[in-house]
Amino acid sequence: MVGGEAGGESEDSGRPALYGMSLGQLREAAAGLGLPRYAAGQMASWLYRRGCTDITAMTDLSKAAREALASSYRLGLEAPRSVAVSRDGTKKYLYRTADGHYVESAYIPDGDRATLCVSSQAGCRMGCRFCMTGRQGLRGQLTSGDILNQMASLPERGRLTNMVYMGMGEPLDNPDQVLRSLEILTAEWGYGWSPTRITVSTAGVVPGLRRLLDESRVHVAVSLHNPFPEQRAEIMPVERAFSVRDVVSLLRRYDFGGQRRVSFEYIVLAGMNDSPAHVKELARLLDGLKCRINLIRFHKIPGSPYFSPDDRRMEAFRNALSRKGIVTTVRASRGEDIQAACGLLSTKQMEEAGDEA
Repeated sequence: MVGGEAGGESEDSGRPALYGMSLGQLREAAAGLGLPRYAAGQMASWLYRRGCTDITAMTDLSKAAREALASSYRLGLEAPRSVAVSRDGTKKYLYRTADGHYVESAYIPDGDRATLCVSSQAGCRMGCRFCMTGRQGLRGQLTSGDILNQMASLPERGRLTNMVYMGMGEPLDNPDQVLRSLEILTAEWGYGWSPTRITVSTAGVVPGLRRLLDESRVHVAVSLHNPFPEQRAEIMPVERAFSVRDVVSLLRRYDFGGQRRVSFEYIVLAGMNDSPAHVKELARLLDGLKCRINLIRFHKIPGSPYFSPDDRRMEAFRNALSRKGIVTTVRASRGEDIQAACGLLSTKQMEEAGDEA
C-alpha cells in the first residue's frame, strides 16, 4: 500500500497546478506574477527535468519569485493511493485526480523493457461491450497534469522505457489535454522523450486522430476488434459515429514507412470475430497499409456473453492473418489476477462511494 501526497500539499488548496503546464502556459503564469520571461524555462526544468516536489525548492528563482508562485499555485503532484501486485510482476496503481476522481494505471515490467499504461479519462463514454471501463461511463476528463502524474509519481519511474495511452478512457475524446501531455513528454524543455517510446490508442475518434497524426509523431494503435462495420457497431458504438473504414482511409494519408508505426488491437471473441471471413475482410481492409495486428485474449467480465478462444484457436487465427501478409502477434496477458489486464480497469465502486459521501 502506498499513500500520501507529493510535496505535502493539501488536496483542496484551490490554487491551480503548475505541473502539467506547457512552456507557453508557464510563460503566462510568470507574466501574471511580474516574473521575467526566462523564469518559465526555469520552472519547466524544475518540473520536468529535475523532479521538483516543492515550489520553494526552485532555487534558481529568487526567494520573492518562489513566494509569489507558492501563494498563487500548487505544484500539482499526487502520490498513488494504493498498489496491487500481480504474480507476473505487473503493478496496478490507483491515483486521485485534481477533480476528486479516481483512475488506475498499470506498470508492466518485461526484461529490459518497462511499460506504463496510463489513463486519460476517469471512466469512458465509448461504451465498448467488452470493457469494464466502458461500463463505468465517463466521470471526468483528466488534465495533462493528471495524465503525466501517473508517470511522474510512479515509484518505478526511473525504470520506464515506454508509455502507452491504453488505460481508462478514450484518449482522443480528451484531445487537448492528451496532446499537451505528449508535448511535455517529447519537448526539449520537457521530459525530452523520443516519440517512438510512446503509443496512443484510440477506438477511432476521427477528429482527434487527425490532430494526433498532425501534431505529434507518436505511434498509433487503433482498437479494431471487427472489420465488418455492422458487427463492429454491436460491440463498439463508436462505429456508428466514426466508421473503421473512415479511420483506415485517414491513416492511408500518412507515412508509416519510417520510425512511426500504426497497429491494430484486436480482442478475439470466440465464434464472433475469428472466422475465415474475418481474416479475409481484415486483409481487404488493411491491404497496402504498413501495419501490424496485435491479437488480445478477451478477459472475462461479469455478465458478459463473450469468451476467449483457446490457445490453439488463437494461434490458428494469427497464422491465417500472417499468411495474408499481415504481421500479426498474440499479446501476452499481464496482470489479469489484479484486474489490470486489457479491458479490466475500473474505478466504478470508488466513484460511486465518493458520490454517496
